[in-house]
Amino acid sequence: MAVQAVPTKGNLMATKKSLALAKNGFELLDRKRNILVREMMTLIDKATEIQDKIDITYNKAYKALQFANITLGFCDEFSKTVPEETSLKLFYRSVMGVEIPIVTMNDTDDVKLYFSIYSTNAALDEAYLRFHEVKKLTAVLAEVENSVYRLADAIKKTQKRANALKNVMIPKFEETVKFISEALEEKDREEFSRLKVIKSQKASKNSE
Repeated sequence: MAVQAVPTKGNLMATKKSLALAKNGFELLDRKRNILVREMMTLIDKATEIQDKIDITYNKAYKALQFANITLGFCDEFSKTVPEETSLKLFYRSVMGVEIPIVTMNDTDDVKLYFSIYSTNAALDEAYLRFHEVKKLTAVLAEVENSVYRLADAIKKTQKRANALKNVMIPKFEETVKFISEALEEKDREEFSRLKVIKSQKASKNSE
């Protein structure tokens, strides 16, 4: 139902301006939603790929560790020589106003072994290297999955705002513009008819 605004030319211009802004806002929100959806779908594909790599690497790591446990005995003491990871850092980047996390971890191509190579074997080295790789992949996966969650939440909010403009605000402004335009047109017709009558009356008086 149209807002029963006072049918004046000023209100018509103001409502048309509001309608134009609402349509522009909807287009921007729709564009933002599409960009966020594309970004999210790319990250979902990336998350799937990383998870597959983690599964494969975990499988190799546990097999190597199992063999190390068989050949060296349980490797609890060796595991205590590996320091706790403290190099993880968190930054953010913006995608259409959505803060997306970036997880970094200090790492070099040369991985340091913290246990003696004389008292261990290649199986333990292999297990350590595989678990180290899993650690890096897990950091990346955490970044991607958190990004997907944030994007999904932003998409939901953006869609809600876009729907409000498309289904509520824009129709309301369009109906109001129609109401005012028709009222002004009717007023103009009445005025035209009134002037026509006055002109006719004057013509009659002049002819007498």
